[in-house]
Amino acid sequence: MGDRKLLSWRTVILMAGIFWLVCSFLALHRYFNFFPTFVAFDQGIFNQVFWNSLHGRWFESSLSSTESSVVQLDGAIPDVFYRRLGQHFTPSLLLWLPVYALLQSPAGLSLLQVTLMTLGGFMLYKLARVYHPPRLAGMFALSYFCANAVLAPTVANFHDFSQVPLFVFGLLLAMEKRHWWKFWVLAGLTLLVREDAGVVLFGVGFYMAVSRRFLQMGILLCAASLGYMLLLTNIVMPLFSDDISRRFMVEQFGQFVDNKEASTFEVLLAILRNPIQLLAELVNPPDRTLRYLLAQWVPLAFVPVISVDAWLLAGFPTLKILMQHDPVALSMHLRYAVTLVPGLFYGTILWWAKHPQRFQPRTARIWLICIGIGLFFTITSNPNRSLSFIIPDSVQPWVYVSPGRQWQHAQAVRSLLRQIPADASVTATNNIINHLSSRREAQRFPGIELRNDAQQVIQVEYAVVDMWYPLQFSPAFDGEGRDVIRMQGQVKGLLDPKVYGLVDFQDGVALLQRGKPSNPAAIANWEAFQTTTQHLSLEVIVPSVG
Repeated sequence: MGDRKLLSWRTVILMAGIFWLVCSFLALHRYFNFFPTFVAFDQGIFNQVFWNSLHGRWFESSLSSTESSVVQLDGAIPDVFYRRLGQHFTPSLLLWLPVYALLQSPAGLSLLQVTLMTLGGFMLYKLARVYHPPRLAGMFALSYFCANAVLAPTVANFHDFSQVPLFVFGLLLAMEKRHWWKFWVLAGLTLLVREDAGVVLFGVGFYMAVSRRFLQMGILLCAASLGYMLLLTNIVMPLFSDDISRRFMVEQFGQFVDNKEASTFEVLLAILRNPIQLLAELVNPPDRTLRYLLAQWVPLAFVPVISVDAWLLAGFPTLKILMQHDPVALSMHLRYAVTLVPGLFYGTILWWAKHPQRFQPRTARIWLICIGIGLFFTITSNPNRSLSFIIPDSVQPWVYVSPGRQWQHAQAVRSLLRQIPADASVTATNNIINHLSSRREAQRFPGIELRNDAQQVIQVEYAVVDMWYPLQFSPAFDGEGRDVIRMQGQVKGLLDPKVYGLVDFQDGVALLQRGKPSNPAAIANWEAFQTTTQHLSLEVIVPSVG
């Protein structure tokens, strides 16, 4: 028996090791290639938050300031002393500040994320072992490491929800062991992950109360998580900024309210008053909703569909995602998908514990087939473009940038970045700004103005604009072609000897410096590049006329 248990642990360690190595390679390969992704900007925000916090400027970020309501809605100038806690309340990030201190790089955050998600798999295995023998517990670990909701967000840019599997699986294990002090410590850590992480805990408390396993504890957890979320979003976060009411609640749940500004309490009341609209939001759009739920269920062989415990545990996080008026909420590639993982997996563990006789060799084979199907669709979906060195971004028309060409472009970008002093103020396009975010003054292009620590509005010293990647994608994606034309116009607008000079231009990437005359060789390269994009002007203009 001991040898079998040891063998199972070795198997789980092997699976976790493969998961860690593969995900680390994919995340770092995309990062060092400067390959653009949908949320590449977020990596820069988190890195700057960590970097500023490491220097005693807790949670400050000029990049996050560009996303604030006063900038987005009122046209204010971003500032370097903006504290991100008004947008997302994430104190648990300080737990990992010593780790960041060792690496001090956005790439280090990617490794931290992969490690946290890997540790979540180990905690899941320990939780499954409470009810199941090593072989069945190992199946849960395999499902976890192959699940789309785990793999895709792990290779995404850094996000705060990567802490959720470790904390919540640990909390559930502490509950099973009746280690209540550990339970409440982990509950507190989960609440500190983000202001909406309490929804996951509310689901756990709802299960504990409705199942009557731990009635009083469940009610207390529900009250604590709900009360914390309301207190935080209505009183604490507005002390830092009004972003939660002016931007995030309206953007995510504005369909339930008529105002341009709404608190979480007002949104919650509006949802409760409109059950018909709520029902419509839960099923629309029906095709995307169904695909999303199937992708969450398939790694567990669809057992969550028939597991009452899984519905109790994951019901509220699912409800929140389906209600969100956000085009990316139903994406399996982004952070929201992780919030359903603990409830679905624990609910499935409980279902198999109640039906042990159904786990037969044939059942195991079906389960493995489901895991394989889920893994196949995860890989072919090219999660967060992490496999773009293998998988084309478009087949018809064909859009594919070979690994060699990616690295060649990356070398050109790096040669430009080496010309920028470490403490200089900068602005850069999405795929580059995270590489430049370990500094006080950083902006996202085309923004060039910042309010510095002396309360003075300045123009950044350097601008880095990558037009090459959107040019490669333009045959298949109309928006990329428009981006190329837009960025060309913005660069032209900056090229003035009294404002910015083009000091270097390589492989479709422009480096501009404030107050410097343009380099003639750079201008020649820039003009040659423009001739390769002339066709885009017609392609962008003609459809708009029609």
